[in-house]
Amino acid sequence: MPIKALQIPTSDGEADAFAAFPDHGERHPGVLMYADGFGIRPVLREMARELAGHGYYVLVPNFFYRHGPTPVIELPAHIGADARPAVFGRLMPLIEAHTTERILRDADAYLRFLTAQPEVSAGPVAVTGYCIGGLLATRTAAAYPGQVAALAAFHAPVGAVEPEFLAEISAQAHFGNAESDVTPEGLDELNRVLDAANVDCTSEIYPGTVHGFTMSDTDDFDPAGLQRHWDRLLPLLARTLVDR
Repeated sequence: MPIKALQIPTSDGEADAFAAFPDHGERHPGVLMYADGFGIRPVLREMARELAGHGYYVLVPNFFYRHGPTPVIELPAHIGADARPAVFGRLMPLIEAHTTERILRDADAYLRFLTAQPEVSAGPVAVTGYCIGGLLATRTAAAYPGQVAALAAFHAPVGAVEPEFLAEISAQAHFGNAESDVTPEGLDELNRVLDAANVDCTSEIYPGTVHGFTMSDTDDFDPAGLQRHWDRLLPLLARTLVDR
């Protein structure tokens, strides 16, 4: 599965990115994948390749591009508990600077770029993301309902999205929550908000997981949680992008 390095023009410069897609000379449904807060690194390339292998063109932008190209900060091969204080100390100012205005300006640029690629088929796309990337995916789906047919967010702070913003989502959605991120009572409240916003979604707690469970280069990785994520994501994409 090839990986192609790309540069995405935005109103604030150029965002470095990569795409993974089947190299058969065909066009494929597009998926915009947002990384977690640690950004683009080998595990994200592995996940993009895995998804692309199911017949999708997967675009992964460096949403911290204003602070430099990938890697924006140096990361250890395994992001363990001992490395986290120093890593988060450098990442938090970048995350705090990534305002809603920046998120939406960038989302427009990413979607324009994705849908213009010759390997991407016509029609709506999907957005998916992890941790803060799930929040970015949710805001993207809300801001561009005519373009986004599927939304998936994993161990993401979806509750931070305003209810009036959620009401703009027309995509079919799935929210996969870590057990350590939300209580059953908190999930019930989140689901009430999603229901009130008329979001067509499934939202659940993945048993036995902690925040970051999809990422194999962290202490939080849970193989069963990652598989459950694929078991939810792939049928969602098939329903909305392939079988429509």
